[in-house]
Amino acid sequence: MPKYNYVALDARGNETKGTLEVATQNEAIGRVKEMGLFPTKIAEAEKIQEKQVGKKARPGGKKKGKLDIQIKIPGLTGRVKQKVLTAFTRQLATLVDAGLPLLRGLRVLEKQERNAALKNILGDLALAIEGGSTFSEALAQHPKTFNRLFVNMVKAGELGGVLEVVLKRLAEFSEKAEKIKGKIKAALFYPIAVLIVASGILILLLTFVVPRFREVFAGMDVKMPDFTLFVLAVSDMVRLHILQTLGIIVVVWVLFLLFLKTKIGRLIWDKIKLKMPAIGPVISKIAISRFTRTLGTLVSSGVPILQALTIVKETAGNVIISNAVGKVHESVKEGETITAPLESSGVFPPMVVSMVDVGEQTGALPEMLLRIADNYEEEVDNAVAAMTSLLEPIMIVALALIVGSIVIAMFLPLIAMITQMSGGGGGPGE
Repeated sequence: MPKYNYVALDARGNETKGTLEVATQNEAIGRVKEMGLFPTKIAEAEKIQEKQVGKKARPGGKKKGKLDIQIKIPGLTGRVKQKVLTAFTRQLATLVDAGLPLLRGLRVLEKQERNAALKNILGDLALAIEGGSTFSEALAQHPKTFNRLFVNMVKAGELGGVLEVVLKRLAEFSEKAEKIKGKIKAALFYPIAVLIVASGILILLLTFVVPRFREVFAGMDVKMPDFTLFVLAVSDMVRLHILQTLGIIVVVWVLFLLFLKTKIGRLIWDKIKLKMPAIGPVISKIAISRFTRTLGTLVSSGVPILQALTIVKETAGNVIISNAVGKVHESVKEGETITAPLESSGVFPPMVVSMVDVGEQTGALPEMLLRIADNYEEEVDNAVAAMTSLLEPIMIVALALIVGSIVIAMFLPLIAMITQMSGGGGGPGE
């Protein structure tokens, strides 16, 4: 009868290892659960020994294998898109919640995964767990794919024996984040499309239409209005110096990106974003929703408050919010409450501060934070809809003004010529 090595967690979150002599892996899972343990890894002993012997026989072990993969299949260990990672988290949560062992669940998902990068990572995770590592330790070996939020929540779930619950929360967290991102992208699609079309029309007018009018004006003995001369000069610059114009735009954009990489540049830009009319309130609501959702999910999953605040600070996405969370961390570290630094930061609205205060006093801080996140996500939806409805007429009016101004500039000399001819033709007839 085959032997199965198991790793499980007891009710207190302590790890237990052992060996069972049973017929199948499913029977081993049932035996472990009968002992009051939560299985995290169950594998046949002989297969594990064969893999360990194979690793020892190969010089360099696992590191050499990784190097071979990277050389033969470039880009296989690249970044995984958030949408793909969200789907993986939901699928793994469903499998583990259904009672499937973690290792087997990873192997199942590895077989059906179409994304090459994630498929490779899942293989590495399974190998690490078979080698005796915990799931959180295996995840930590891929920081580009699994951030600290993901790793620490899984670690808390392992320690508390509630890995399936934590995976479900992670899946819900990722799905909500993707939902907000998708709504914003959908809302901005129309304005961006209008902007692209407007730019194309403007370039067409300046490079083809306006030069034809210049040829007409060359044979006219009429003084050009200043506005017409200005439009003709802009047309010449775009038509004759297109490469220089594009070069200036690229240089300005690169300098802007380099400026954003500096601490002072990021701070200034994040301040500007929060103060922008129409867009600022939306960015602020998104940041607050992200802060409360992340902190609430971490604390409710069993992550210590100081560690949770450190993770939230790193994943805030806005320097102003990050600095405010840093002050909250220092306050809690000194034994004080969360409320005071939140209020003094000036970033969080009074309602948010009051609800956090109530959550602290009643001992229901995680639930209150998640409730705030739900409220602000609804406000983000409304704000995005309002911003979109406001941007559409503004962009249409702006496009009409630009095109109309060019048309007027081209017809001003013709109007002046007609007026001059009418005035000159009236004298002899008298």
